[in-house]
Amino acid sequence: MISRRNFVEKAALLGAGTAFWGCAEKEAAPKMEGKPKSIRHNPIGVSTYSFWQFNGPKEETPIENCIEKAAALGFDGIELLLVQMGSEENSYLQKLKKQAYHAGLDLMGFSTHQGFLNPSREYREENIAKTKHQIELAYALGIPTMRLNTGRWGTSESFDALMASKGIEPALEGYTDEDGFKWVIDAIETCMPLARECGVVLGLENHWGLGRTATGVKRIVDAINSPWLQVTLDTGNFLEDRERQLELLAPQTVLVQAKTYYGGGKWYTLDIDYPAIGEMMRRHNYKGYISLEFEGNEAPDKAVPKSLELLRNTFYYEVS
Repeated sequence: MISRRNFVEKAALLGAGTAFWGCAEKEAAPKMEGKPKSIRHNPIGVSTYSFWQFNGPKEETPIENCIEKAAALGFDGIELLLVQMGSEENSYLQKLKKQAYHAGLDLMGFSTHQGFLNPSREYREENIAKTKHQIELAYALGIPTMRLNTGRWGTSESFDALMASKGIEPALEGYTDEDGFKWVIDAIETCMPLARECGVVLGLENHWGLGRTATGVKRIVDAINSPWLQVTLDTGNFLEDRERQLELLAPQTVLVQAKTYYGGGKWYTLDIDYPAIGEMMRRHNYKGYISLEFEGNEAPDKAVPKSLELLRNTFYYEVS
């Protein structure tokens, strides 16, 4: 029989031995430098434009159908193209918001059109009023960021002609780009108080006009110098020196619009190095949405899923 005293002494010795063995194990184990990191993917959305592309009447590709397709394909969010919407009535907006919520999608972007590159004060004021109205629509939809354009001179005979000249067009006779920058900066600045009040970040896109180059976009954004004006970065709208121009705007990017061209592009086809762009955005610690803009001739039902897979594999970042 083991006495109570012997049992306690043996238990104490066993515990001490186990403690020393554990210390030896810890000492022998390699030291880890920093915490292990894991990969998190950027959320991927899709523009309703990807399903329509201005091919035929918009009623044939309603926003409601785009929401259901985006959800079925596994997107995280959807970007609404305003001109594709069936109405601007609040009841319609709330119906879309409810549908997206039940489909498990974020309404994550709002793609609008406006133009301030015009010598007519009346024209610019009309577009300021339109832009303010669009900000209020984004607010009603609960969308956090809205695409903004500078507008263009309109001296090209058609959009096809503009694309053939790589987005370059001359200023109106008697005016210069310097005049245009003043008009655009003043007009956008007028919209900033409402954007701040509504909590909608305006993203100036590299989208022809004075936004054709990264330096043009950055000049406007830096001049206004507001956290409520950032950049919508379109991977397909720089036709020259693409990587350098994308890099210049990456630090101020609030949304990436990622173009793909399966089946050949509608106006041009670009060989975009998405692994390199993904690495660039990681360097700039971009964790926000990527919005697919499919602009090829292949059927969207085939091309959009392939595009989603490409973007899923490209855009990610490390977390501790």
